[in-house]
Amino acid sequence: MGTPMENADRPVLIYATFPTLEEAKRVGSTLVSQRLAACVNVFPGMISIYQWKGAQAEDNEVAMIIKTRAGLADAVMTETKKQHPHEVPALLVLPTEGGSDDYCAWIMSETKDGGV
Repeated sequence: MGTPMENADRPVLIYATFPTLEEAKRVGSTLVSQRLAACVNVFPGMISIYQWKGAQAEDNEVAMIIKTRAGLADAVMTETKKQHPHEVPALLVLPTEGGSDDYCAWIMSETKDGGV
């Protein structure tokens, strides 16, 4: 496991879900092209069962894991919310405990520095 990094410069994963593959790919492409994310992984074919507005619902959804730096997490969530069709999109920031030094350095090199 790699050495701990400064808080803003450590990799984080942001978990998100989307109603369609096309929407997930569109948002993921925007995040990468704006250098808010080094990479996004899109997982189609997920079934979500949840409570919403007093009723149980079940939907086919697409999961996404967004690989970015901690200092960009708020900007990633803002951009994702702006483009997302859901009233309350699923967005969770998952901290990391380290990892391959080379891979963590790659995430840093492919994302904007300093959160701007």
